[in-house]
Amino acid sequence: MLNPRLVTLSSLVGVALAQPIVGIAQERDTRELQEVVVTAQKRSERLVDVPMSITAISGTELEQKGLSSIQDLSFAVPGLTMREDGPGSYTIFMRGLSNQYGFDALVGVYLDEAPLSLTGYDQLDSRVLDLERVEVLKGPQGTLYGQGSLAGAVRYITKAPRLDAFEGRVEASEAFVSDGDTRESLTGIVNIPVVEDKFGVRLAARVEQGGGWQDQPAAGIEDGNNQDLINVRAKALWQVSDAFKAEAMVVVHRNESELGLGYENPDRTVPVAVDPSRRLIPKEFEYELYNVNLSYAFAGAELLSSSTYTYHDHQYPFSYSGGTETIYGGALEGTDQRWTYAKQYSQELRLVSTGDAKLDWTVGAYYRDLQRDFYAYYDTTFGGTYFGYAEYIDDDTYESISLFADAAYQLTPRFKVGAGVRYFEDDQTTFDGTSTEGDSFDSVDPRVYASFAVTPDVNLYASVASGFRSGGFNAGALPNYEPETLRSYELGVKGSANDRRVDFDVAAYMSDYDDMLRRGLVFVPGSGFLSLTSNIGKVEVKGLEAGVTLHPTRSLALNATAAFIDSEITEVNATDATSLAGDPVDYTPETSFTVGAHYGFNWSADMPGYVRFDYSYRDEVTYIDRTSFPPGNLPQRSDSIGLLDARVGLDWRSASFELFGTNLTDENKWIDPYHAWNNANRTRPRIVGVRVGINFD
Repeated sequence: MLNPRLVTLSSLVGVALAQPIVGIAQERDTRELQEVVVTAQKRSERLVDVPMSITAISGTELEQKGLSSIQDLSFAVPGLTMREDGPGSYTIFMRGLSNQYGFDALVGVYLDEAPLSLTGYDQLDSRVLDLERVEVLKGPQGTLYGQGSLAGAVRYITKAPRLDAFEGRVEASEAFVSDGDTRESLTGIVNIPVVEDKFGVRLAARVEQGGGWQDQPAAGIEDGNNQDLINVRAKALWQVSDAFKAEAMVVVHRNESELGLGYENPDRTVPVAVDPSRRLIPKEFEYELYNVNLSYAFAGAELLSSSTYTYHDHQYPFSYSGGTETIYGGALEGTDQRWTYAKQYSQELRLVSTGDAKLDWTVGAYYRDLQRDFYAYYDTTFGGTYFGYAEYIDDDTYESISLFADAAYQLTPRFKVGAGVRYFEDDQTTFDGTSTEGDSFDSVDPRVYASFAVTPDVNLYASVASGFRSGGFNAGALPNYEPETLRSYELGVKGSANDRRVDFDVAAYMSDYDDMLRRGLVFVPGSGFLSLTSNIGKVEVKGLEAGVTLHPTRSLALNATAAFIDSEITEVNATDATSLAGDPVDYTPETSFTVGAHYGFNWSADMPGYVRFDYSYRDEVTYIDRTSFPPGNLPQRSDSIGLLDARVGLDWRSASFELFGTNLTDENKWIDPYHAWNNANRTRPRIVGVRVGINFD
């Protein structure tokens, strides 16, 4: 009997060959791709003119690099790191500000205008699907993006509905995982101008299954981290008049995995504490997002109202054991069942200048109302004593309001100066099942910057920016923690030279991070081991980033990026500190870099194609916790990691064909340093596959 997966691929190929030729041949001149326009400052600007360090990756480049998730992006953008607790569960770090504690995010994530960050632990999973580009904004973005962007922001910019053309694409892929299951993916995109030049809709959907490689032998589970993923996005655009337009977006995301934490041993088995034969509850990560944007263009300004409703459900297990390297020597282990339910409403009103005036300005207000309910059963063994199914409740509310403004003035044809400020107020409550407490936090976060155009395509800039993250609550009678603050200084230059045969950017920065949060474990009689988050002191970060793209010929592009980070704890105030002055900051690689090559060719007059190679390297990252590890076992370390990917693609008539391979050398390395607790993931095995797509109009 024929494999139905292969039948699907064969059918797509057959349909493709029957289609008439449409104009999809790529222009071979790669230099034309470098005139990038971004909206990092909430207005459209050339990338070279924005006075901050930004990595912008186009939708085409994202697909050709095979970047499908934030985990992939963390290896493609030096200075960006993360901790993963299974698909959809990410804590994102940037520029040496690597702190997985505290409630709010360090790095904010956005889908167009809609925030995907609910908390630092609840960052909604967004896949690379029908995107214009991804923008990674480095350094504090508090003035325009609020407290959830203390270290930076990641923005997914989706393709808007076209009002003048019907178009679409269907795509299928089959991937083969080394010593694992196959992975099948089906993607569909369609753009429909319902009323030409007035109203249109754009639909994008992806269904994915399989792709697992992790086993739990004692439970009889093979390839248990297979994913059943459904991601659907619908966008509508109504051009009411020349000045007024309305946009709506709905996202539905479903992902389920039997072994969904991602933790594994070097032999690709999954550690399960207390009872290795126990079947864990599956990881289910779900959300719906509804966003409405209304904009009106006045003479010299545009007013935007952006409203977002988000509903999120998350079920997952959590297994851990204090192994022989920890102070517990194998005496502490547990397997929990956990549930998170969250709903968030956010509203932004923003007025932005337009036109070619010397003064560019933005003013606005932002409101957020978040309710997050957390419920868990803790199943723990300590010192031979079993503590079964202890109930834990943590229900929190967060209501915040912000006022912000930013202005830049063109003093001379080459010299521009700017300043911005944000006032922020955050009211929080928490309920632990028996009592409720609350607190309020506020902050004023300024930013000043200047830029000098050395040439029309080369820009020198400098900036000073502040960031803030609210304090929060510990469980029960444990003391609460105070806010964190950041002051960052940056100097950079970026641009193009030699008729865009060379594109480059260099940035140096220094950050002072005060009252950084750390977490330790404390034993509370009657409650067992609880997490204690506290402010421990100060951190100093110094860093250098650089990138260059060369175009030796019209068809060849060579690129390299690199980051060096010196991140150190300089002062410790807490008596129960998990770290000491002089320690490095967790999850911060000293050096990371990428190199790549892209060659475009024409197999024949109507058969353009490309070949691409990408290599990424990241130094080991460390983890220090003196409440869990004896001094001789610190720091805990991940591995240094080098990953090689390659792709070759070909277009023929209305069809496209691609062969791809990721982690071609089949590296099996620790990504995370938390493996002594059996809470760490490793690099994905080698994956090779084929992708077939059909364009239609």
